[in-house]
Amino acid sequence: MVVLGTKVYVAGDARDRTLDGLRSMVGNELGDLDVAYDIGLRDDDFPTVTLDGPDETVAKNLLREEFGELVADHEDGETYVGTLDSWDEDGFVLDVGFGQTVRIPVDELGLGQGTPSQIRKRFGLVQHLPLRFVAGDPASLAEVEQDRLYEWSRGNNGRINANSVTRSEARATVNRAGHAQDIVTVERIGLLEQSIICNPDTDPPGLLADIGQYMPSELLAIVP
Repeated sequence: MVVLGTKVYVAGDARDRTLDGLRSMVGNELGDLDVAYDIGLRDDDFPTVTLDGPDETVAKNLLREEFGELVADHEDGETYVGTLDSWDEDGFVLDVGFGQTVRIPVDELGLGQGTPSQIRKRFGLVQHLPLRFVAGDPASLAEVEQDRLYEWSRGNNGRINANSVTRSEARATVNRAGHAQDIVTVERIGLLEQSIICNPDTDPPGLLADIGQYMPSELLAIVP
């Protein structure tokens, strides 16, 4: 069984739709393999995939690469995944499952100057976003994660990051607001966390203001 490094924290019909979407994504990943799978959901809102068949090992590796895997024990110096649970003046706190959290001090984020709150908003880190970290005392944000976040803040394309929404719902919301021509695509950055990539001539804060009324999510604009 693989405990995926992404959360299903919505309720009711939204939860059912999210799990249906996850089944489709897992099916697409494992479609060519000789393996049966079953999707479950733990009490802490992290989904599980139980696998059985000749290609079980390959399937586990594919899921780990795509979603990350939560594990109960962390070895210093190794890279793991958690989801952004909270932040305060001292740093970020990641939910790593199994009733555990990991604190990353602000000096170990590697994302430049500012308070944790300022850094979070500058890089569009919506709550529950999956983030990779290096275990230790103290833990640190993984370099590969730092590189990804700096890429978001550079270049010609701004972004709007959102939580509590699927990729298809985010795209439909942009269309409903009449801004389909103003974006390049919607990139999935978590199961319920999406990044709306703007055209070079689109103003991310302006787009956020227009779509916000249609999307009951946390929305953060990233301006290059």
